[in-house]
Amino acid sequence: MNYSSLSKLKSHINSSVVLIFFTILALVCANTPYVKEWYFSLWQLPMSLSVGEFNFFSHSGHAITLGQMINDFLMAIFFLSVGLEIKREIKVGELSSMDKALLPIIGACGGMLIPVVIFYLVCPADAAMQRGLAIPMATDIAFSLGILAVFKSRVPVGLKMFLAALAVADDLGGIIVIALFYTSNINMFYLGLSALCVAIMVIGNLFNMRRKGFYISVGLVLWYFMLNSGIHSTIAGVIVAFCVPATLVKGTGHYLERIRENVSKIPVVDFGNLHKTVVLTNDQIHTLKSIESAADKMISPLQDLEDNLHTLINYIVIPLFAFANAGVDLSAMSLGSVFSGVSLAVMLGLVVGKFLGVFSFSWVAVKLGFVSLPAGSSWRAFASVCVVCGIGFTVSMFIADLSYAGLGAEGSALLGQAKLGVLLGSVISAVIGCVLLNKTLPKS
Repeated sequence: MNYSSLSKLKSHINSSVVLIFFTILALVCANTPYVKEWYFSLWQLPMSLSVGEFNFFSHSGHAITLGQMINDFLMAIFFLSVGLEIKREIKVGELSSMDKALLPIIGACGGMLIPVVIFYLVCPADAAMQRGLAIPMATDIAFSLGILAVFKSRVPVGLKMFLAALAVADDLGGIIVIALFYTSNINMFYLGLSALCVAIMVIGNLFNMRRKGFYISVGLVLWYFMLNSGIHSTIAGVIVAFCVPATLVKGTGHYLERIRENVSKIPVVDFGNLHKTVVLTNDQIHTLKSIESAADKMISPLQDLEDNLHTLINYIVIPLFAFANAGVDLSAMSLGSVFSGVSLAVMLGLVVGKFLGVFSFSWVAVKLGFVSLPAGSSWRAFASVCVVCGIGFTVSMFIADLSYAGLGAEGSALLGQAKLGVLLGSVISAVIGCVLLNKTLPKS
């Protein structure tokens, strides 16, 4: 595992702790007398970022609420980060070659298909309820890798990378589902303006525009147009991600040679006196700035933007999303609702469907000789990781909101059931996964 992959894993693991805290806080607020009224009314506050009569946070002339701003705007930034990660993985990471990518992709396909089938079979044949078919499709990368982190070096590196790559492929599947099936009435005028924004970014890419600010600025305009076009606005983040360049204008070798030439001009320091201060000349200061500039230009806009977004995504966007969406008023539900309808369908889709889908598809692919198990893994340990794939949170909650929000009182009830199913399914998968991993992983 290279340093970049290791740092990404550590980042996801650390963010899972923050995510758990805000999930618990949301549940406490949603079920505490006097606090719950404030909690649920908070997300209905109208948002405004206005210049004259124009409000950036508006849809069809009406201001969006705080909850919609989090789910539509902040989650667009989340999907920008996801898109950048997918593009990087395809170019240089775990999805960059068929040998690396095939097993996670096959597992992800099974992990998306079987949960949908289970949801369809378990959930009553009601048109409103069936809107949530895609809810149990996704694996939450932060939570799932956080579970593996509990066992530290006992987990083979190959299993960690398999789970990370599978979660990335899952996210790509979720993005496709959102784009295809969660689209309202299309406004052709705004759709045309959205296409114009995409064309501008593509042209900028072709003409070696490497400034991140250019793509972010056009991306903000694209987000507004897509919000009003009828296509879900979070897709704007993915489009921007795939337009951000992953290459350098002059190539890595050019900047490396420039750094080597300039390093030779730096004055020699007496290492016997490390605390001695050397006063640099203006030429030497210029040389250091040239080295710094070359080092910055060696990092592609894609990797630089992805790295800059990690803190924002892991410690602001996702915790806010969890706090706004994980609050389920349990007093409004009966015990029976957990074992029927949407709650049961989502819970079984995550706990049973994800395991069966990922494991069975992977098993068949290995037995047919298309792929091999991750290095250092046994079938028992691999099956335990497949159980952990049932931890679906961020994207599952997001798709639940897309499925049932806006359907009135019935939709609110179904959304609460779906969220409860996501929470219970994720917790059950985490607990069972921990028990099995402890039994099946090497003891040292």
